[in-house]
Amino acid sequence: MRQDNLSKILETWSITVACMHFDILKEIDIIACPCFPAPLQLLCCGLFPCAPVAPSLAVDLRVLEFVCLLFVCQSPNQTAWCDAVETFLDGMGYKLSCKNNLHRCFGNAFHWYQVLTIMARNHISTLITDIRKDQACPPPINQPSEYLCSRCLLCFGGNTHHGSDLHSIPDTIICIDAYFTQKHSTNPHGADSINPPNPTPTFFPSDNNVKAMEDFVQSCHGERCRVWVSRAEGDKDHYEGMRVPVSVLNRCGESFVAADEKREKASTHVFTDTGLMALLCRHDCVLWLANLTSAGEKQHYALALLDCLFKHLPPWMTIGLLYDIGCQLKQSCRKWKLLDDNTLSRISFAVAVFHVYGHQWPCQIIYHPRKREGFGLSDGEGCERLWSSLKQLIPSLQVSGFHQHLFILNVQIRHLDTKSIQGYGHWLHRRWIHCQTKKNVALDSLLDLDIDEDMLRAQWKVQIAHQTRPTPHKSLRQSRNKAAEVITTILVLEKTLDAYETSVCELEMQLNVGSVSNIAELNLQLSDARSRHAKTADTLQRLRLNAHAVKICIWDHLHQCKFELYRLERLYRATINEHKIRASTQYSIKRREPGILKLLRSLIHQQRAPPSAVPPHPIIHKGIFLLDVDDEIWQDIGLDEDSINPPAWLLDEATRSSIRLQLEVDRCVKEETRLMQEQTIMQEWMSAEWEAIQTVLRDAADDIVVSFHMRARADELLHICVVWKKKVQDIPCTWPVKSWDQYEDDDESVGEQEESDEDSDLAYYEVGDDELMDAIEEVALADEYRYQDEDIDDDVEDTFMPSLPTKSSLKKRCCMYNTDTLT
Repeated sequence: MRQDNLSKILETWSITVACMHFDILKEIDIIACPCFPAPLQLLCCGLFPCAPVAPSLAVDLRVLEFVCLLFVCQSPNQTAWCDAVETFLDGMGYKLSCKNNLHRCFGNAFHWYQVLTIMARNHISTLITDIRKDQACPPPINQPSEYLCSRCLLCFGGNTHHGSDLHSIPDTIICIDAYFTQKHSTNPHGADSINPPNPTPTFFPSDNNVKAMEDFVQSCHGERCRVWVSRAEGDKDHYEGMRVPVSVLNRCGESFVAADEKREKASTHVFTDTGLMALLCRHDCVLWLANLTSAGEKQHYALALLDCLFKHLPPWMTIGLLYDIGCQLKQSCRKWKLLDDNTLSRISFAVAVFHVYGHQWPCQIIYHPRKREGFGLSDGEGCERLWSSLKQLIPSLQVSGFHQHLFILNVQIRHLDTKSIQGYGHWLHRRWIHCQTKKNVALDSLLDLDIDEDMLRAQWKVQIAHQTRPTPHKSLRQSRNKAAEVITTILVLEKTLDAYETSVCELEMQLNVGSVSNIAELNLQLSDARSRHAKTADTLQRLRLNAHAVKICIWDHLHQCKFELYRLERLYRATINEHKIRASTQYSIKRREPGILKLLRSLIHQQRAPPSAVPPHPIIHKGIFLLDVDDEIWQDIGLDEDSINPPAWLLDEATRSSIRLQLEVDRCVKEETRLMQEQTIMQEWMSAEWEAIQTVLRDAADDIVVSFHMRARADELLHICVVWKKKVQDIPCTWPVKSWDQYEDDDESVGEQEESDEDSDLAYYEVGDDELMDAIEEVALADEYRYQDEDIDDDVEDTFMPSLPTKSSLKKRCCMYNTDTLT
């Protein structure tokens, strides 16, 4: 035994390490041995090594932490950073003389520092989660998984998950979208040499799961193709389970590039990964990401993400899915049996708010989140905000290694998670104020109109049934006529109608006067004239259909212009083609609409149209490209056969306005319900998290490392609690929960520990629930001036997120070593 110890003592070696600080670059000599290796000695000095055995470079931990924060706020460019640091230190007289260049050594140290910090934080979170599960009363059964609870506490957190009392409200709302700008090159130059493995947890499902879903979708298409053809022959414009006609769904599919799986959006010869598809909750928290490897946006990626979600959900939980082509995804799931009936019954499909304007009007009535029950004021555009947050990564990720590509995305998402959890209080406060404002305005307008609510709901159901009915094939063929032929036919028929009207009047006058010798012949002439006059009703019907065809053309132009204007806003530039399309659309509206409206109104005023005929609403040219969901451009007033003896929703403007206002009130009420649930879950989570941290601190009193991290987590939680309490205290709770102020009345002690003379710090594990509010008030004093100006602007600035709070340690617990040689 003594010989073994002696041999270990003799196994020492000297290592020269270059140490990088903020303002200095120096070399130190380390005497390393198996009992006290070089990396451990460097960490004791506050330095992180670039290698586990014989490091040539060590970086100050503060420098690494600064670079971590810098690279989540801008494009992570280690080469530029290292070149700038080396040039700066060289100008100060410091020269790096290690074997490898600074870029390679710093990259290794930076990567593994990030890995260790992520794994340490995950370990601390696991300790807290285990304690929360043990403290839960009753134990959680059939609850969302721990993974989902860690992703979004407002959607899946709380001691117990309370399902929605109303069946029309989904338990949680998610959104899906694809992004074909985050690509990864097939053969990035030099990426294989800088592509360390990624041992940290990832947000990407395994490639095997995605491949298995792709094979399943292909097998469904092959097996059920004949079944679908035979079932479609009976009713060509309707399919079981779909409230929108097939013809409307087909036009929606033609309007969207995302619905065309064969459309090549990125070359698979140049890029291994052509894009990303994300699954987010309504609070913009990433649940899963999928790497796209195909040229188009195939449906199996979305189905693979949904499959991951349902594996982590209890069987009773329902979701509301917002997707750009939600109507197409639902049709495919029913058409090809891609999801079983049980899973499909738990999904409420809808279309994201912006993209819904590219869909046909019948599709908007069913799938618009402002018209569909259960979605409240959720917009489904969280993925767009995520893509905006990740856009600075596009240049570097295209040429990075595969593992590094995924690792950087995971790090960026964790940074966004930190910002999100700090901003939950601001988010709820902002949404609550916005919801109350919209609700009060709508209620005041409804009060002025004074129309019975039951009648409005009945009329809305009638409107849905009318505007989503299957389209006759005759009208489909008729809608393809040209606008010029419509106007020509209208002018000819107008003259013919006048001649028939005059002839009928003369014959009736002769018959009434009795100055006719042959009454039988006169009756024949009168019957013939009346039959010809009756045929003019068909001309009015054809007029409506052709006018409707013209309006469909205008819709198509508006859809195209809307998306072009959206690209204009995102790219901050305009092209000549976009201006031409917009000008052409405006000219088309101005040229065609007045003639159609004038003719229809003249027919009605001259009593040549059927009784109770309703003319189409005039389309206001100003602001037409704003394309609000309830604009008159979308209404088919007076362009169909049911305009004779029209219902109130079609004839009465006050009824139509009241229906829109009532729908807005309903969405605000649903949003209120969901916000109250989320605020209650927030308080439950805060109470459970604080109690779990205190329990871990008491149990790990002898573990210095765990105690240090728990104190840091408790300090962070105090800062978050200050902001949350200030922002959400006016939002009522859905079910009884411990309020923010009741912490002061809890006299339970959390634990005690004897303090030595060298360290008389107040330990967090000695702080009971009765002292939590006192600690919060002390932290609030430091943040008083920091947040007082934010209260004025946070209701105006929707993109506001609070910055990372500065941790206020009770005492600095670090040692500085200034020696040049360690032995």
